Amino acid sequence: MNAFLKKVITRTILRQKERTTAIQAYSSFAFAKAYRELRVVLKRSVKDVILISIGIFSAAFGFKGFLLTNRFIDGGATGISLLISVLTEIPLYLLIIGVNIPFIVLAFYVVGKQFAIKTALAITGLSFVLATISFPNVTNDNLLVAIFGGFFLGGGIGFAIRGGAVIDGTEVLAIYLSRKFGTTIGDIIIAINVLIFGAAAHFLGVEIALYSMITYLAASKTLDFIVEGIEEYIGVTIVSSHSEEIRQMIIQIMGRGVTVYSGKSGYGKRGETRNTEIIYTVITRLELSKLTTEIEKIEPDAFVVMNIVKDTKGGMIKRRPLH
Repeated sequence: MNAFLKKVITRTILRQKERTTAIQAYSSFAFAKAYRELRVVLKRSVKDVILISIGIFSAAFGFKGFLLTNRFIDGGATGISLLISVLTEIPLYLLIIGVNIPFIVLAFYVVGKQFAIKTALAITGLSFVLATISFPNVTNDNLLVAIFGGFFLGGGIGFAIRGGAVIDGTEVLAIYLSRKFGTTIGDIIIAINVLIFGAAAHFLGVEIALYSMITYLAASKTLDFIVEGIEEYIGVTIVSSHSEEIRQMIIQIMGRGVTVYSGKSGYGKRGETRNTEIIYTVITRLELSKLTTEIEKIEPDAFVVMNIVKDTKGGMIKRRPLH
């Protein structure tokens, strides 16, 4: 390892861990481990920049190619910016920054410094693209504008989230209020958007507000698809007297990894028990039908519990793209 690289690793990884500026002698193992960490950080950073950049251009295209010219709005902070822009003719690129500044400050305290910095850079980048790059007006058909404007805007927000930032700060506010008042994040987002679309109905007309709701739904579904992916993961717990056969089936036929727990089954008022093996595996939603069919072949009465898994890392499971 050359001297320059060692110097970079010492200043960025090793001293950060030790929280000191003193010069220390580090072992070769420490340098090797820190080098690996530096590679992971750099790889993740490049990925984040690419994803956020895609998100910025997608959202900008949704704004200028569909929504702005047809006076449609979306929910959240972007919806507030669009509504004010339509009513006052203040440039959207200024409003995107102005409306989101409070959310960026809130993100610093609620989520963390790194997230707040990335979000500030992402929103600034979106503002810059809106101010400097022209996009053609794709269509004036209201339904197409609502659907595809929401599609590109939702895709932009989704890619930014995959890159570790947001270009719409409403969710940060929702997280803060949910912690403060004990409500769900979803309820708060709905309440905020009811106010936004109510204002749109008052100032822009009911028809525009209804089309804007379609925009919001299209953006939400696209956002969910980008963040969650089509292959939603399902955690499956199986209790069966044929646990070994099921374990072999999952490994050989399904091609998935298995975790086996030693447990006890209990039933009746007295809690009569017997030792049993509990099988746990993670599959995608698209493989669920095949797994249940294979389990039925082995033991139709097997006890099977399924629950949604947000994401996985490592093991014998296909990783989601762009993660």
